[in-house]
This record gives sequence, C-alpha cells and structure tokens, in this order.
Amino acid sequence: MNFDISFTSKEITPWGGMAFKQMLNKIGFRELIDNCSALPVSGSNRGYKTSTILESFITSIWCGANRFLHTEVTRHDATLGKIFDWKRTPGQDTYKRYFSKFTQTTNQNVGGYFFSWFFENLKLDNFTLDIDSSVMTRYGDQEGAKKGYNPTKKGRSSHHPLIAFIADVKLVANMWLRSGDTSSANNFLSFLEDTLSKLKNKTISLIRYRQWLLSVQYIGLFRK
Repeated sequence: MNFDISFTSKEITPWGGMAFKQMLNKIGFRELIDNCSALPVSGSNRGYKTSTILESFITSIWCGANRFLHTEVTRHDATLGKIFDWKRTPGQDTYKRYFSKFTQTTNQNVGGYFFSWFFENLKLDNFTLDIDSSVMTRYGDQEGAKKGYNPTKKGRSSHHPLIAFIADVKLVANMWLRSGDTSSANNFLSFLEDTLSKLKNKTISLIRYRQWLLSVQYIGLFRK
C-alpha cells in the first residue's frame, strides 16, 4: 500500500491524545521503557515512574511545548491525565531533574537502544543514508558550546552536530552533538560505524556525505 509521510505545525488537542495513546499501547512503549536498563530511574519511593515522565514529556511536545515551562499546560490538563492513566502528571522541575541525570554515555546507550528497536521493527529495507553536519548557535553558557565556524553568527559559540538521515522514510537515524570548534569530518568513520550498528541488518545501498559517495562495497568494510 502506498502512502505519503507529511508533517504539520498544528498542535493536537487534548482529545487528540487518545490516538497517540492507542499508538503507544500498540508498540508497547511502556514495556520498551521498562526494559531499557540504560535509562535513569528515580531513587525515591514517591518519585514518578520513568514511563510516566517520558510519556508526559513526549505528550507535551505533541501539544506544542518547546520549553520546560510549557509542560505546565499538560500538567494541569485533567483530560490528558485520564487518557494516559497518570495518577499524577509531572511538572517542569521533575523533567529538569530527570534529564540532568543524563551523561554523554547515557545518551549514547539510550539512543542506541531506541534507534535499534525502531529500525529492527521497520518493515522496509534498502536505504540511502545521508550524513551531514550543521551549526547550532548557542546563547549563554552551555556545555560543549565553543567558538568555531558559524556562517550566520560569526564569533558566537555553537555546537556542530553530525546527523544521519534515512531519506527514503524521512527519519533521523543517528546524531552526535559535537562542540562548535569541531571540523565537519571529525569522527566521521566512528559515527558511521555507530549508525550502521543502530540500523541492525538493514541494507544500505548508498551513503551520501557532502561530496562523498560511498558504495555498498565500502560499507561492507564496517560489517566484518
């Protein structure tokens, strides 16, 4: 069956959460979280379940939140709480404390777990892998933000992430957040190896990285 994947900037309503709840149930999202040993857990008996924290945070994003403060809207929405069966909905301070537990190692392990699960269950194969770098301007004192190449804000600190995309299905396959003074090709081969490991047994026919075109024979070197 043919279908188109599209994106919209429209926010969902609280009642629209029912469809997302059904989707999360179908993919076994809570069980997936419970089985991820890399995720930080609360050490308090009164703390929120990890699944509740992540579900409510994702739901806040679906409802249009792009700052921690915006999650308070979800917190006070009784309809969403009933739909997702949250006894208590976390507030912004809970999210800040929880995500402050993440380290670079935690990010890698958790990202690898979810990326691998996703592509293992994706019933499509034979992909084109696009890899590119970007510049993200930073304001204030943020970890890893350094002065480097920044075409839009010269002299401003930034991060220089390396990102892998699956063009065929319009999905991000991997991302490393690097400091702003990193060159475009820095750690490319290590990033490629990490990306291929997340894609499990999927076939990658072509890798496109700026002016480089890497054939499937070259990819085979990384799978031995």
